[in-house]
Amino acid sequence: MQLTLAYCPIACSMVPYILLTEAGASFDVLSVNLFKGKQYTPEYLSINPKAKVPTLIIDGDPLTENVAIQVWIARQFPDADLMPQDALTYAKTLAVMSWCSSAIHPKLTQQARPERYCEIDGTSDNVRALGTTAMLELFALADQQLAGREWFFDHFTCADAYFYWCFRRGAQFHPDALKFEHCTRHMARMDERASVKKLLAFEAQVQAEFAQKEST
Repeated sequence: MQLTLAYCPIACSMVPYILLTEAGASFDVLSVNLFKGKQYTPEYLSINPKAKVPTLIIDGDPLTENVAIQVWIARQFPDADLMPQDALTYAKTLAVMSWCSSAIHPKLTQQARPERYCEIDGTSDNVRALGTTAMLELFALADQQLAGREWFFDHFTCADAYFYWCFRRGAQFHPDALKFEHCTRHMARMDERASVKKLLAFEAQVQAEFAQKEST
């Protein structure tokens, strides 16, 4: 099986990179520079017309949407134990993943791309501020869920990988995120995983490659 992950540093494509690494999967990476609009090239749009990352190309067949990709990885590599076996806990894990996707992630986009939310001149700061407020409210809920726990459930799952990206990105937007003690400790535990260390090293490498291309 040939796997290729369409990936951009900082973006949520970090999540399947972590999970593929946790699973011990062999995969290639297609680096897509979102900061330069490379997701809109005809070549990439032929892979993912949504013009987003991640895309996981499985034997030439593209799979899109982060939650779907995570579930596929967990099912394809069951020995990695990336999702709980119990049906109810599985569903609750999926609920956390969906919450990251549908609630937290949009508030991050609101801070990164306020023009997508309001085009009226002079509104960008207000749009960002509202996004920050909502994001911190969501992190407060996550902090309650993580109190007294290492992971969202009894062991590391896809939910932890997705929330890690959400919280890391949120803290990059606003340092007040770091006031949530349990979320911050969760991020520190994630940073110690071999899969995340590999990701962060790869992220730095791709960022350097992007910067080199810009300078030439």
